[in-house]
Parts: sequence; C-alpha cells; structure tokens
Amino acid sequence: MNWKNEWKILLLIVAVFLGCYYLPVGSARFDNAILEAFHLVKWYAQEHVLLCLVPAFFIAGAIGVFISQAAVMRYLGPKADKAMAYGVASVSGTILAVCSCTILPLFAGIYKMGAGLGPATAFLYSGPAINVLAIVLTARILGPEMGTARAVGAVVLSIIIGAAMAFIYRKEEQAKLAIQMAMPEEEVKRPLWQTTLYFATMIGVLVFANWGRPQETTGLWAAIFAAKWQITSTFAAALGLILIMWFGMRAWKVGSIAVPVVALALLFPDQPIIAFTAGFIGLSIFTSTDKGENGAWFASSWTFAKQILPLLLFGVLVAGALLGRVGHEGLIPSEWVALAVGGNSLGANFFAAVAGAFMYFATLTEVPILQGLIGSGMGKGPALTLLLAGPALSLPSMLVINTVLGLKKTATFVALTIVFSAFCGMLYGMFFG
Repeated sequence: MNWKNEWKILLLIVAVFLGCYYLPVGSARFDNAILEAFHLVKWYAQEHVLLCLVPAFFIAGAIGVFISQAAVMRYLGPKADKAMAYGVASVSGTILAVCSCTILPLFAGIYKMGAGLGPATAFLYSGPAINVLAIVLTARILGPEMGTARAVGAVVLSIIIGAAMAFIYRKEEQAKLAIQMAMPEEEVKRPLWQTTLYFATMIGVLVFANWGRPQETTGLWAAIFAAKWQITSTFAAALGLILIMWFGMRAWKVGSIAVPVVALALLFPDQPIIAFTAGFIGLSIFTSTDKGENGAWFASSWTFAKQILPLLLFGVLVAGALLGRVGHEGLIPSEWVALAVGGNSLGANFFAAVAGAFMYFATLTEVPILQGLIGSGMGKGPALTLLLAGPALSLPSMLVINTVLGLKKTATFVALTIVFSAFCGMLYGMFFG
C-alpha cells in the first residue's frame, strides 16, 4: 500500500468532513449567499444560455467546419499581416456586442483553427469590452469623458494584451508558423462571399436577439429594440435560404424547422423566446442527422457546448455566492468593495481590477453597478479600471479559457488584463480624477 497517497486521501476526507461539520448553515449571510447563487444561475440560464450561448455554439462549430485552417492562419495566424490581424480583433466587439461568456465559443473556434495567440486573445478581450451599446450607456450615465476613455482604453488594451501574449509565448507562435508553412492549399468548396453571408446571418441572429433595452424610448437604439425580433427573424429566414441554396440542406428540412417557429411566434407573440428556442431545436435535430458537412457542423457545435456550458454555469454559481446579483449581497459585503476603491491609489486601482476580473458582469449591468459605487465614493480611476477589466473577464470565463489555453497562458492573460487595466485607470485618475 502506498501510504503517501493514502495520507493525501485521508487529509482530503478530513478537510471535507470539517467543512461539512462547521458549515455555517443558519447564518443569515451564508443562507442568503446560497440563495443568491441560485438566483444568479437561474437568471443566467433564462437570459443568456438560449439567446447568447446557443447561437454562439453554432457559430463556433461553423468556424471549425466551414472555415479552413489555412484561411484562419492566413488572416489571423502568426504569419498574417499584424496590422490587419490585430486591427480586426481589436474592434470585433463593435459588431458582436456580446458578454465575456458569449465570446468564449467564438474564441475557442478561431484559436483551435490556427489563429495566432496574439490576435486570438485580442479578440477575446475586445469582444465584450467594446460593446457599442454599453459604451453609449456609459457616456450617457457616467459622462462622455468616461465613455470615451472606456472605448479608447478597450481598443488599445486589446492590442497591447494580445501583442504581449504573442511575445511571451513567441516560441510556440514560431512553431505554429512552421506548421503553416508546411500546410498544403485546401480546396475551396464555395466562394468566400457565400461563406461570409452565411456567418453574417448567424451573427445577425446573435446580435439582434440580444439587443438590450435602452433607457430612452426614442432614437435609433430604441427603434431597433422595438423591432429586434422582426430583424432576428429576417436573419433566421436568410440563414434558412442559404442552407438550402449553398450548404446542401433539403428544403423540406428547413420548412420543417420554420413552420413550428412561425406557429409558435403567432401563438405566443409576447414570449418570442419560445419560437427562438424551437428554431434551434429543429436546427439541431436536422443537422445532427445529416451525414455531410451539416452533420459535422452540429458535431463541432456540440463539442463546444459540452466543453464550455458546464464550466460557465458552475462559475456563475460560485460568483453569485461570493458577490450576489446587482443590488443584492453574497458572502462578500458590498461595503468592503466600496471602501477599497475610493480615491486613485495604486491599491484602489488594483483592487478594482482584481474584483472586476473575478466578478460576473452581464452586458450593460456594469454601468448601474459603477453608478452606485461612484455614489459611495469610488474614484474615477478605479471606475475606469473596473470597466476595462470587468466585462472582459469573469470567474466563469477563466474556467473556460483554462480548457482552451491551459493554466499557464490563462494566468498570464488574466494577469496582463489586471495589470494594464489598473495602469490605465491610474493614468485616467491622475488626469481627470
């Protein structure tokens, strides 16, 4: 018997036993934290899984099947033109308008297909960081100065963090380059414009299904919100036609998906998520039974779902227990956070960066949270720090990034995000605080 291993097992059993024995059940803060954890994970499942993650899984799966590895490496790989690769990655969030969790399947898709570590991590950071609606909301509520600083800071930081990741792991990037040089030219099955329209329709579904309600009832954002489901339906119908014309899906299959969706939309006009869900269920059924590339599309999407979704839900559960929802407390009292981020000291900025990196911010919720913290004495520097670190990272996203990049690269990405966000916040606080 290997006593060394047995002692480890015994210590683990004792630790678990002591944790259970002294579990503070009955304590108001502990009981409330557990309740908050389940409230947050329920809200996340209702608001994000169906509308955000399911479309993102299908897009990520499509990247793995319909975009060649050679094409990804040509435009985003180590040999790609740096200005173009980082330029595209750094402004991607203006198009996608997604949160840190929704960007993960897309990041995993392009990275596994050969994108360079630098552009891929720039894309990972920028996707949720420069959500246009969030920046507009920031400017209106926290002031145009803060909104501009957030937009500029997010674009600049995405490039800096991506370039730093590429430099730190340059030996691995050189190995990728050697693979690219030896890679034969792949046969192109369809013109680029057809593939581009195919992805555009799916991104349209993702973006407009998640279009947030603006504060004002007039203007462009409000008009788009009022018509968001009609716009989403238009993109979905275009996707159906593209699948029939260019991707070999039988018309009767697309019709079998569309008929229940239309019927449910008419029966439940006030609950569009029912028809939306039915559409993805139908798409899953008919692509999973296809023996060609559409079947491979579903298989690839399902692989991402199995890898990412359980970790995200677990991470949201833990984040809810620790910090609670907006306006509610978890195990960590909110006054601790408010006290730690006052002024513009190095400690305040780093605390804001670390807290932002581990907290879960749903899209747009960071603005009202910051409004409350600023009212409690938070400095302008830490406020910008939180805006730069918070939307780009969260505990749930870290768990997933670890499965894609590994622990070492994930820790480096998190550290770079925290350090550079804190540095930007300090600079902002020095000049505008």
